[in-house]
Amino acid sequence: QVQLVESGGGLVQAGDSLRLSCAASGRTFSGNAMGWFRQAPGKEREFVAGINWSGGSTVYADSVKGRFTISKESAKTTVYLQMNSLKPEDTAVYYCAADSSPPGTWYVSRRSATYDYWGQGTQVTVSS
Repeated sequence: QVQLVESGGGLVQAGDSLRLSCAASGRTFSGNAMGWFRQAPGKEREFVAGINWSGGSTVYADSVKGRFTISKESAKTTVYLQMNSLKPEDTAVYYCAADSSPPGTWYVSRRSATYDYWGQGTQVTVSS
């Protein structure tokens, strides 16, 4: 089992930036992709961003495109989410997830069911 640990959450003001980190442990990750999801109170968990582990292709939710950037350090099996121009609607618990299916070169799923390993989450709160 791959263990995922998120860090970097906190309380910020609208317009501020924050960087989340997710480190995997237990095994060297060799799956298809890693990504970030978030869940706000009263809402379903939604896809935020994902990155293909082999080819590095990225996919973003429309709501964060142009503001958030996902990146990775393969040797450390670590994925990052740089969040700029934060808005109150970005407030949520952010979860790191790993898709351990056989790796491709470009595909990144937006579906939570595709991801089989999840971190405990880190709280991001953006005040207005």
